[in-house]
Amino acid sequence: MATTQKIIWLGRGGQGAFSAAKLLGAAYALGAPDHHALAFPSFGPERRGAPVRAYTKLSDAPINDRSSIVQADFVVCLDETLNDAGVADLLKPEGEFLLVNERITDLAREVLGREIVNTALLALLATRLTSLDCSDLERGIEATMNERIRPKNIELVRRVFAQKDELL
Repeated sequence: MATTQKIIWLGRGGQGAFSAAKLLGAAYALGAPDHHALAFPSFGPERRGAPVRAYTKLSDAPINDRSSIVQADFVVCLDETLNDAGVADLLKPEGEFLLVNERITDLAREVLGREIVNTALLALLATRLTSLDCSDLERGIEATMNERIRPKNIELVRRVFAQKDELL
């Protein structure tokens, strides 16, 4: 039977929630021939700052279910203002919640020069997934990100992996 991990990304337009969802899928799929991924967004009016949800499904079998995720193994919140009482309902009973925090923001600002936390939270999530490591994310960045921003994002991923115990 196929093992599927489901991730919900919560953010605001312009924060890169969907970019992180796609990057996670690419990193996972590039990691092994039997890895399959699906990433897709869900949002209302397209404008910067509007609430956005994105979804990633990772599986060791082809993914035929293209519906949104109701309950996830992980919920990643890129904007603390979206952390309301309903977020707990998005998690499976054994699921985990990752929220942007000051340490992640500081690290992103230090490495990227801006408070863009999507790659840092993606890397922190990857430290919780047994199927991904730092080199998988680096391959995903190389495959999906603009050449101009790749080096700093790879550095950020490496720093998160190195400091994961301090950042959780």
